[in-house]
Amino acid sequence: MLTAPTLTHLCDLDVHLDPIREMGQGRAGMRRIIPIVGGTVTGERLSGRILNLGADWQTVFQDGVAELDARYAFETDDGALIEVANHGYRHGPAAVIDRLRRGEDVEPAEYYMRTTARLETGDARYAWVNRMVFVGTGARLAAAVRIALYTVG
Repeated sequence: MLTAPTLTHLCDLDVHLDPIREMGQGRAGMRRIIPIVGGTVTGERLSGRILNLGADWQTVFQDGVAELDARYAFETDDGALIEVANHGYRHGPAAVIDRLRRGEDVEPAEYYMRTTARLETGDARYAWVNRMVFVGTGARLAAAVRIALYTVG
């Protein structure tokens, strides 16, 4: 019998955002771009600052589910560059999602926000991120997203 995977906390990502840019109706749903303009990475094995050069390219489907498709990078405290490609979903009761949309503080347990992340670097000190599976649980704040990132073991 195969064993169930385990999760080990890796780091917390506090991703700072600029205002949402609404693109309008696309083939699959409402499209929006949310610029990623900075933030922090905090953890024992990874820590640093999120760079001002990414975005979350979201699709919000007719049923209210938001498909998250973020790509950005961070620089570790010791100078390595690591790319993040983070994909996932956010959904919940319409009243809760409306509160999030207005920028209100909402308890993360009131809605679902989960991601899978791919990290990649060319820096040999962090080559281990190129061969790990990562999952995250998230929270949407007024001008930021907070993600707790875990390695799957």
